[in-house]
Amino acid sequence: MQGAIGRVCMVVAAAILNHPFLFPHENTTLPEQDEDLVARMREHEMRLEMEQARLEKELEQLEEPPSDEGFTWYFWSAVSFVIFIAIEMCRVDLAEDEICPVEDEDVISETGSAPPRMMDKNSLRNFCDKCTYTSSHDNWRVREFVEGFADDLLESLRRICDREVDMEVGDFIGVGSMFESWKVCKPLMCDLLVPFSPPDPHSFQYHLWCSSSSDIPPDMQGCGTIKVTMFGEDEEGCLCGSANLGEDMLCLLHKNKVVKVNRSPDELLCSNSTHFLTKDQVMRWFQISVTKAWGRISHKYDFEVTFRSLDAVGALKIRFRFGKVVVLNLIPVVQLEDTDAYFVSHFPSNRNGFPDPYWPLSLAVYERNLLKYFAKRLPQNSCHLHCLQVATFLHRKQSSLTGESALTSYHIKTTVVHLLLSTKTTAWGAASLEQRLQDVFSFLQRSLREKRLYHALIGNSKVPEDIQVPERFRKAEPVNLFRSLVLQRELYAATVRHFQEMLRNAPVLIEEYTPHLSNGSLHHHLEDSL
Repeated sequence: MQGAIGRVCMVVAAAILNHPFLFPHENTTLPEQDEDLVARMREHEMRLEMEQARLEKELEQLEEPPSDEGFTWYFWSAVSFVIFIAIEMCRVDLAEDEICPVEDEDVISETGSAPPRMMDKNSLRNFCDKCTYTSSHDNWRVREFVEGFADDLLESLRRICDREVDMEVGDFIGVGSMFESWKVCKPLMCDLLVPFSPPDPHSFQYHLWCSSSSDIPPDMQGCGTIKVTMFGEDEEGCLCGSANLGEDMLCLLHKNKVVKVNRSPDELLCSNSTHFLTKDQVMRWFQISVTKAWGRISHKYDFEVTFRSLDAVGALKIRFRFGKVVVLNLIPVVQLEDTDAYFVSHFPSNRNGFPDPYWPLSLAVYERNLLKYFAKRLPQNSCHLHCLQVATFLHRKQSSLTGESALTSYHIKTTVVHLLLSTKTTAWGAASLEQRLQDVFSFLQRSLREKRLYHALIGNSKVPEDIQVPERFRKAEPVNLFRSLVLQRELYAATVRHFQEMLRNAPVLIEEYTPHLSNGSLHHHLEDSL
């Protein structure tokens, strides 16, 4: 009997000790090619099953009428069962601790995922000094020119539009690296959001992915649909569009307006079968309108304007006579109610986009405000913008060598924002540039490994309330920007190779494009090389 009890304890101990959660490893996934390891595990499992079967057979033979020895057997069995349950409960706690998400602070101190050797400190600082001079010297002039030209172009566009029929165009909003003071790579590029709204008596009705009644597919996280409706079609709207008020009655909201109710879906930029606003129709309308608007004012300017890409309408390439080029991305957008969130027709950095009728939501204005918020609280000459400049420069140069990948400059910016939200402000001093840049690459490396990079503002409780991100987005589930990499294995492999090559080439690229002093002269000009 004692031998049987000993064997029971041995089987229980073996089962517990061989459970993967008791002694967790960093990577619990099994390599597909390690057939040797799989075979050994199966052999071990068969031995345990044979031992269990032999034990059960012996227990059947030892069944006897209750006696003192029998009661002793039941007592030790109960004790073994209690011990087994207690260890199981502890193991569940360990599993929960293992599965829980790791805080951003852990990423910074994590050395196991640190990338290879970094750049020479002197070269890196020389590079950043030159970036700062070039950016501050050129960006303010480019922004001033772009803002004046965009104002003139959009005013011309409004003149050629029929306000009773066409969409109404609002004032532009500058976003992106040029307006956040971290632009480094040429050509100089400015992103301008251009809001538009439907003619009366129509309005836009929005359906977000994060609403409780949403029917938007899971792979369209961060998107919404826009339905074109008439006032009076829902209970909250004005009834003047659907009710006959008579000649002697006027609507206080829409007085002196002629109500037109029989517009085709094409006129409202909707698909033929639905009343949902489509990006294709909007982009076609916008391209035609911008072309006509430029035709009216082109005689006033002494430069050439062409469409940079047929796929990205509003991407204008301005070439001056002395050779300088400025790229202006006019992006038609729809404002979400009275917030600073916008549904965008396309992202300049994302050529694939989302299918109609789904519109991606942009919180670029809140992101710009967040960077301004940090600029006021970080140490003087903080290194957070330098980190953005160096990382995006390396990414752009690597893309020119090996081609495009799923990684974009927006992913790098998101990484830096996550680190800003989870790191003490004192850690971003000018002297900490190398360490913070190492943190950026470590964070991005782990995000690629896990195929998970969450949007910096959506579902993130760390965002300061001063930024005034709408509550519906603060409380929403986080949106994974790397979701496309989960199912597209080839794209994921290409992106990982791109990132690894970028890290390997980083010291060489920084050294090559860093100006060196020789006999008092520069023999490498960064502003020309970039």
